[in-house]
Amino acid sequence: MHVQGAEAADECGCAPTPSELRAFRSPVSRRVALGLGIAGVVGIGAAAAAPAFAATYPSWEDVQSAKANESAKAAQISEIEALIAALQNDVAIKQAEAQRLAEEYLVAQEEFEIAAQRADDLQAQADAEQAKADAAAAKLGQLAAQQYRVGGDATSLDLFFSGSAVAADELLSRLDTMDKLQSVNRGVYTDAMSARDNAQSLSDQAAIARDERDKLQKLAEEKMVRAQEAANAAQAALDAQSQYLETLQAQLAALRDTTAKTIADYQAGVEARRKAREERLRREREEAERRAREERERLEREQAAANSGGGSTGGGSSSGGGGSGVAAGGSGGGSGWVRPASGYISSWFGNRGTICSNGYCTSSGHRGIDFATGCGGAIFAAASGTVVFAAYSGAWGNYIKVDHGGGIVTGYAHIKPGGYNVSYGQRVSAGQVIAYAGNTGASTGCHAHFEVYSGGVRIDPAPYLRNRGISV
Repeated sequence: MHVQGAEAADECGCAPTPSELRAFRSPVSRRVALGLGIAGVVGIGAAAAAPAFAATYPSWEDVQSAKANESAKAAQISEIEALIAALQNDVAIKQAEAQRLAEEYLVAQEEFEIAAQRADDLQAQADAEQAKADAAAAKLGQLAAQQYRVGGDATSLDLFFSGSAVAADELLSRLDTMDKLQSVNRGVYTDAMSARDNAQSLSDQAAIARDERDKLQKLAEEKMVRAQEAANAAQAALDAQSQYLETLQAQLAALRDTTAKTIADYQAGVEARRKAREERLRREREEAERRAREERERLEREQAAANSGGGSTGGGSSSGGGGSGVAAGGSGGGSGWVRPASGYISSWFGNRGTICSNGYCTSSGHRGIDFATGCGGAIFAAASGTVVFAAYSGAWGNYIKVDHGGGIVTGYAHIKPGGYNVSYGQRVSAGQVIAYAGNTGASTGCHAHFEVYSGGVRIDPAPYLRNRGISV
């Protein structure tokens, strides 16, 4: 924002000079500023929010009047300096709190997923032990029936006529009453009882683990809401700063100026820079939309050419082989889902080494897939849904989550600063441009990190997309 303003100031010869602007810049850290200095994210009830200190700002008429009197000018300068400091402090405090809560949310999500995996593992072990117990019990039942045929006792007679529907526990209990279990069968019986007991113990542990999982899932969801609210508050403070800070700095410069520049010159400079910023952002949006449109049109031409030439589409993924290139972002498979970004897959779901960048490190595995789209490349909603999170979030950087219903949520990470194209609570359609790729968070280069949540747990997006006709 300030660089653009400095250029405009040089062009029109009004408003603060670059050196004056540098003197007033906020000391907010680069990481916080890059992460939280976003455009277009409207907070929950924060659309018209004002700074926490409820300041009253001087008008240009006030500045004009104060400039004519040294005492009034000094008082006005002190007031404006205090307002600038308060604006910057309000932003810094709220951004720091938003960052803290965002990192808490990320940790809570990972702890929940670890607990969910532990519960699943314990249940799988319990099921395996129960299967062993069932198999051993069935075998012993057959042996008991055979023993009856060769002259067994009344217990074996009961077992023989009990049928195959008897549960393993009941069958083992009956076998335990037999007086003449052969020694060779006693070992099988012991193993069966051990497997049954192990299955029960593991089932009990799995139940406890599921309770812990559910608590952690609820905690992660609560922390996501708190992080979003904090991000909204930080954005409201940043909006207030953007609205007032440049004018305050220009007013301060005007009061201190002893040259022939007029108050009107400074006021005109502020307006010129505002219009220049709006024009720059408009051009950036149009350029990104043009690139996304061209990518979709290219894919459509290639698919049409392949179909007309009788070539086989085969149902496989197009990953750059031959002359077809990589599938474009926004391309769909007719299932209501689309490819969330262009580019080949530069990193797949699963374990990988530690990644450290921008002050963050990740070492808990890679719970998504990375599309190697360029800096500023369009990111598309993979399916229709509602934006349930749109904020800076630690190692994810600038991050969006879209709820598609049925327990399915998608996540889009490392969005560029100012790269949000949607806001919290907004309804989006499949293929809609929701953001632009960047390098925020624990990222070593511009790309689009894509995640699929099922029941709150991140799963491998690649087979999920392929099953819906999407090329990856």
